Amino acid sequence: MSLGAVFTLARFSEAFLVLRAQDVGLDLGYVPLVLIVMNVFYAGAAYPAGAAADRIDHRTLLLIGLGLLIFADGVLAFATAPLLVFAGAALWGLHMAFTQGLLAKLVADTAPAELRGTAFGLFNLVSGLALLLASVIAGALWQTLGAPATFIAGAVFATAAAIGVFVRRAANSR
Repeated sequence: MSLGAVFTLARFSEAFLVLRAQDVGLDLGYVPLVLIVMNVFYAGAAYPAGAAADRIDHRTLLLIGLGLLIFADGVLAFATAPLLVFAGAALWGLHMAFTQGLLAKLVADTAPAELRGTAFGLFNLVSGLALLLASVIAGALWQTLGAPATFIAGAVFATAAAIGVFVRRAANSR
């Protein structure tokens, strides 16, 4: 659960993608395209990523998703043109395809059948609170240090989550 919270801290609101697009000069009328690009990549990769979750170790897929998020945050942190924001949004969508369904699968796989509903409720509560906290942190960073700091912090949280996955993998293999 705590690893999921750190993971969620890395993934603040997608509204920051829209703000970043405006920040680098994308005309206001085209800003919604950023979310469309993100969702097209998310939808396009969700089924293959879900099918892979049935065959590949979940930690490997989670690490792929975290790697995509780190890369997306890096692109978005250093974006100087709208095209780079679109690339970052595409990577963000791919990250979501690899992780969103996988996290739900992990809850379902690890919760006892008689507590599965409670487990999903608790998971969504913790995720929602972490997402709220992540967005508050992201907004504060944006306001005080600028847009790049927001995405760099997201990459740092994603890196911390990836390290947590590696540590758990090593502890479980002993």
